[in-house]
This record gives sequence, C-alpha cells and structure tokens, in this order.
Amino acid sequence: MKRKSFLGSLLGGPLLASANFKSSHIEDNNILDGIPWRIPSYLKAGDTVGITCPAGFMTPEEILPAVQTIKSWGFNLRIGRTVGARDFIFGGTDAERLADLQQMLDDPSIQAIMCARGGYGCVRIIDQLDWKKFIERPKWIIGFSDITVIHAQLNHQFHIASIHSKMCNSFPEVSEQIEKGQWESILSIEAALTGKRIEYPIVYDEGNRSGFGQGILAGGNLKTIETLAGSASDLRTEGMILFLEDTGEYLYSIDRMFYNLKRTGKLENLKGLLIGAFRVKPDDPGDEFGKSVYNIVLEQVAEYKYPVCFNFPVGHVKTNYALKCGVKHELNIDSVSVSFKEIT
Repeated sequence: MKRKSFLGSLLGGPLLASANFKSSHIEDNNILDGIPWRIPSYLKAGDTVGITCPAGFMTPEEILPAVQTIKSWGFNLRIGRTVGARDFIFGGTDAERLADLQQMLDDPSIQAIMCARGGYGCVRIIDQLDWKKFIERPKWIIGFSDITVIHAQLNHQFHIASIHSKMCNSFPEVSEQIEKGQWESILSIEAALTGKRIEYPIVYDEGNRSGFGQGILAGGNLKTIETLAGSASDLRTEGMILFLEDTGEYLYSIDRMFYNLKRTGKLENLKGLLIGAFRVKPDDPGDEFGKSVYNIVLEQVAEYKYPVCFNFPVGHVKTNYALKCGVKHELNIDSVSVSFKEIT
C-alpha cells in the first residue's frame, strides 16, 4: 500500500479496536508503605494503541515508521487529531492537546496511549485533565522527556504504572538499517506492553557503587523533575529505585539540579539510583565547571548507602530502553557486573 493511502486509511476513521477491557491488577509484591501500585492490563493482539501529541508537534508522515512497527506487533492504531496539528512548537493549541489526550484517556476501546514526541507542553495541560475514567480503567501511557510530567502525575497522585520509553519520533523508517541496540530498545516497548521480561544491556562502569536494592521504579528527565518540585505532580522517590537522564544541560546546571533533588529529600531514602545518558553542553571557555557527571552524582549521594549504576541504557540516545515506572524492580551491583530486573 502506498504511504498516502496507508495514512489515509488510518486518519479516515478509527480502526477496529478490541472491545474487551481487562481491569488493572495489583501484584502481591507491588506495594510500597502499604500503598498498592496498580499495573494496567497487558496488551494482546487486536488491542488498540492511541497516538497523540500532548507536547511538541509531529506530522502524519513522521509517525508512519512507528505506526507500521506497532501494527506489526499485532496492535490496532487510533491516530489522534493532534497528529498533524501545530501551534508554533506545540502539537496544536493547549485546548486541542487537552481534548485529544482526554478523549484517549476516557475511551475504553484504547488500551495504551503513545505520546508522539516530547519537547514541551504537558505541564500546560496536566492540571486540566480529568482522570476519573482513567483511574477506573487504567491504561499504559508511553513516552519520555517532557512526558515525565505525566509519569510523575501518575506516581504522585494515583500510584498507577506507566512506560518510560521511546516515542514515535524515535522509530526509524527502515529497520534493517539501524543499529542492533537501537532496534532492541524499540522492541522493549512491545515487551513492556505485553508483560514480557526485558533484558537490559548494562555495561559495567567503574564509577558504579556496589549494593543491592528492591523498590518500585520512578524517574525520568532530571530537568522536568526539578520543575515539578512542590507541585501536584511532584515525583515521589522514598523507598524507590530512581532513574534519571537529561540532555542539553551545562554541568553546573546538572549540579544545581542534583542539589535540588537532595534538598527536597528525593535522594535520601532510595533503594537504588540509575544514571542514564547525560548529553552535556560543553563549558564555555574560561568558565569550566571542573566536575564531571560522576563527580556531581557521587558527591550528592556520598552519605547514603544504596547502589548507584552509571551509563544505564535510558535517555536521549539510540539505546533508550523501556522502563515500567510504578513497578517493583531489583538492582544488584557487585565489583564486576550489574543486574537490573522486574520482580515478578
């Protein structure tokens, strides 16, 4: 089928969706401080994934590689009205993005929602969303970067799991030409959606700190987490394994953000810390900061005893693996290796 014809078939009307809804569940071990964390039902062939733009804009043509890949997994697609909409840097106006995401949250025939891309915009609509129907029938919300706002909202307000992963703008057009790690990280989204175990390719780093910890997973983009402090979406981290990543920041800014985490208590009672990719802006000549990301992190957690893993495969990089926020995991670091896995 030609690209335009294929696209037209998607945008011309909703695809046939599975009418059966399986309620979310609580695993026996997915409890923190007596509070159960709900896990949306895993998807099966014929279930429907919605695509929407709650932040930055994407064209219908740009989402095609993602659409084709998701369909190859056996899922149906529902393309939101914000795909192709644009209001300067946004995927439509605030009102349009709010309405599109709200419709997908409420629609029982949609079992998962993939955000097309990050950028900026979720914080402009997060407080206007009505979560009532979503709480009754939770579904997987997928994305990272600016989508950290939504993950944090589910963490702080509702204790519902979600998937931190690549989005439509990270799917390659021709899968045969991409690197193995990049493709495997895309396949990890399918694994997360269907309840399969994800094998994380963690390369041991000499900067790691050994230890063992079990906890519900939380985290995302460091800058976004900093901006949410004190709000209704303030990320909860106590008793959890925290993962962090960021891009386009100076080292002094990263240092300042880690001070924010420490001063707001987010580093104090962790069960483990995963440091993903940090794509750092080079210091301006004559204004060198003098510390690396390793120095910054280890300085802020020096008084704590939990394990710390550097170079975890998450962030604004090709090997950005899916992580299930709100689900219990185990981190084990010794002098030569790292093990990180979901506890089932």
